[in-house]
Amino acid sequence: MLREALLHLSGSSTAKKLLTGTPVTRSMSRRFVPGETVEELLGATREANAEGLRVTANYLGEAVRDRASATGAAQTYLRILQAIGREGLDANVSLKFTQMGQDIDAGFLAENLRPLLEQARQDGTFIRFDMESSAYTQRTLDSFEALWRDGWREIGVVLQSYLKRTPGDVARMIELGARVRLCKGAYAEPPEVAFQDPVEVSRSFVHLMRPLLSEGNHPGIATHDERLISATVGHARAEGITPDRFEFQMLYGVRRDLQKQLVADGWNVRVYIPFGEAWYPYLMRRLAERPANVLFMAGSVVRESPLGFLWPDAPKGR
Repeated sequence: MLREALLHLSGSSTAKKLLTGTPVTRSMSRRFVPGETVEELLGATREANAEGLRVTANYLGEAVRDRASATGAAQTYLRILQAIGREGLDANVSLKFTQMGQDIDAGFLAENLRPLLEQARQDGTFIRFDMESSAYTQRTLDSFEALWRDGWREIGVVLQSYLKRTPGDVARMIELGARVRLCKGAYAEPPEVAFQDPVEVSRSFVHLMRPLLSEGNHPGIATHDERLISATVGHARAEGITPDRFEFQMLYGVRRDLQKQLVADGWNVRVYIPFGEAWYPYLMRRLAERPANVLFMAGSVVRESPLGFLWPDAPKGR
């Protein structure tokens, strides 16, 4: 119930107006979104690298339908890639095809992507194409494969374990030799295309993780679920898969204790750091993925209000 409510709020303009107009709520969002500028993103990236964490940078935004916004997003990503190369940061970027103009024109999309692809190739860095709702799954994979056929290899894609079609997509990406980030999925989807039971989603995740680790090209295992992490570690050890052959990926601000522990245990961890003005729908989807974070935010609001003394031990979040 709470998950569905949060997903609904992510698309509600009324709720957005109420919540984004509250200074305390904006302050709380900084745990999950470090800021709205490239400079703030780079600051968070440097801090993560200093803690032994790799980074994926994401400029928030999707479903762009005007050329100026798409061009602006592409220019922002170019600045990020240039800064990564200039500073030698252990980082790459994640972006959405719809943010680059996919819904406007194929030629325009290619025009926006080419400087980014060339910069990534020049600096030896990497671009991940995020997956969106199921309405875009095939289009995203088609666009990705078109780039792959054109010879671009500094690219990867995201696949979602809650979609029933994903086993076939995993097999195809393994065949290509493309790098995959495996996640559960965060969009509200109908039963005919996606598993609704969290147990089924997790079971699917494990079934997909195993071939990706054993046969895939440096997959990213994106989860905060300790059971899935344990299953991944267990499979890696059983199959003799060394830490340099894959990485765990986690969201900025979520389970920071677990991120540090995995690094201490010798595993590679990459944190997904988003930034930008479009932080509201992102934050709602993150809370929907892990409703326990609602308690963290509520506790933080209380602690920082004049009534903070009423809840001195408010939840610290995970």
